[in-house]
Amino acid sequence: MWNLRKILVGLLALVITGIFGAVLYLYLVPPTLLRVGAGYSSKIVCSATYLQGRDPNEVLETDVQAPGNPVLRAFKVNNDSATGRVRSAFLWVIAPMTSEHRPGLGCAALPDGDLAQAGDQAAPAAPGPGTSQALWPEGTAVDLRQHGDLAQIIADPALAGPGMRATVVVHHGRIVAESYGAGFDPQMPLLGWSMSKTVTAALAGTVIKAGKLRLDQDRLLTQWDNDGRAAITVAQLLSMSSGLHFNEDYGDVSDVTRMLYLQSDMAGFAASQTLDHQPGTIFNYSTGTAMILSRIWQNAIGDRQAALDWPRKALFAPLGMGSAVFETDAAGTFVGGSYLYATARDWARFGQFLLQDGTWNGRQILPEGFAAMMHAPSQADAVYGQGMTWLAGPAPDQKAGDDQAYGLPADTYWLEGHDGQTVAVIPSADLVVVRMGLTPSDLNYRPQKLVAALLKALD
Repeated sequence: MWNLRKILVGLLALVITGIFGAVLYLYLVPPTLLRVGAGYSSKIVCSATYLQGRDPNEVLETDVQAPGNPVLRAFKVNNDSATGRVRSAFLWVIAPMTSEHRPGLGCAALPDGDLAQAGDQAAPAAPGPGTSQALWPEGTAVDLRQHGDLAQIIADPALAGPGMRATVVVHHGRIVAESYGAGFDPQMPLLGWSMSKTVTAALAGTVIKAGKLRLDQDRLLTQWDNDGRAAITVAQLLSMSSGLHFNEDYGDVSDVTRMLYLQSDMAGFAASQTLDHQPGTIFNYSTGTAMILSRIWQNAIGDRQAALDWPRKALFAPLGMGSAVFETDAAGTFVGGSYLYATARDWARFGQFLLQDGTWNGRQILPEGFAAMMHAPSQADAVYGQGMTWLAGPAPDQKAGDDQAYGLPADTYWLEGHDGQTVAVIPSADLVVVRMGLTPSDLNYRPQKLVAALLKALD
C-alpha cells in the first residue's frame, strides 16, 4: 500500500510539473495562434467598448467567443477606461496584447507592445447621428406607416437571418422599413468588416477628384521601384488584380490574420509581399490590397494630419455620415479592408450615394463616372467590380448570374463583409438594402432571399 501511495504521489508530481512546464513555456514562447487570438479579442472588445458603448465582457462572450472557436473561450480581457486600453491574454497571462482607443480614430492593436506608438494619432471626432427632425437622409425622421408589408418581411427570421442586428431598406431615397436586434438601435455604429473596402475605393476616388492621384498611376511605393511591383497601378489595386501574393484564409495563422493582429504597420507588411503574377491578369481577393491602397491615397494627400482628417472632410461630412469612424493601425494607416464603424442608416447613406453615381445633394463628390466604374466588371474577374464591389451576393463560390437565380435584377451589386454584413444596391429598382449582424458563414445565410422578397413587395 505504501509503495502504491508513493507511486501515485510521484505521478501527481509529474503531472503538476508537466502542467507548470507547459504553462511556463506558453508564457515565455507563446504560439503565434495565441498571439493572433489575443490581438483579435483585445481589438474587437476595445472598439465595441469605446465606439458602441457596450460592456467589454459581454462583447468578449458574444462577439468574440460566440462563433464557437474553443481557443477563444480561454481569453480574458481587462478594460482600463482611464487610458482607453483593453488588454487580452490567454488564461489571463499568456500572449498578452493591448489595443488602444484614440480620438476620432477608434482602436488600434499594439502588437509590438509599444503603448506610446499610436498615442499621437487623432482626427476630428465623429459628431454622431444628426438631430434634425427632417425626413432621412436630410434628418433622422422616418415614416414607415405606408409599408407594413415590408415590416413583416424584415421581421421574418428566415429572411432576416440568425444574428441580425440591423436591417434598413431605402426606396426612392427614403427609409421605408427598418428593424434592429435586441441591444441594437439606429444610433449604434456597426462594424462593416470588408464592406470597408468599398469605402476605401470611394476615398481613393475623392483623392483622384482632388487631382492628387490617377487610376493609371504606377510606381506607387518606393520599396517597389526596383522590381516588377513598380508596374502595379491604382486601378489594379482597386480591382484586386495587383498580382501580389496574399493569403486571405481566416481559419488559421495566415497573411491576413498576421497583418491584422501581429503587425503595427499593416500596409508595410502587405506591400512587402512578392509578386506572384503579372499585374492586371489574376484576381486575388486581399485585405492587404485595401491596406496598401489606404497607404497610397494617404501618401498622395502629403500631410499626415490632413490625411487623417480626410475621410471625414471629403466623404463622411458631405454625406451626413456623422457616426462613421474609420480606424487606423498603430502606424497611422486607415485599416481600409476591415475597420469602418457606422450606423446602419449611415451605411445606407453610403449605398444611396453609390446608387446616385457618387453625388450627394447635387454635389459631385466622386469623379464623374467613377461610381459606375466601381461596379463595372473587372478584366480579372467577372464577379468583382473595378472598385472593390461584388457583382453577386454572398455564396460559397460566387459566379456571374447567381443573383438572377434569386430573382434579383442584373444590375444588383453588393458591399459584403465578414459575419453577414451586406449592402445591396439595385439602381433599376432605386433600392438599397442594408443587413448587419453576427452571422458566421457556416450558417449559410443568403441575404439575396431577403432582398428578393422586398423587391416583390415593392413591385
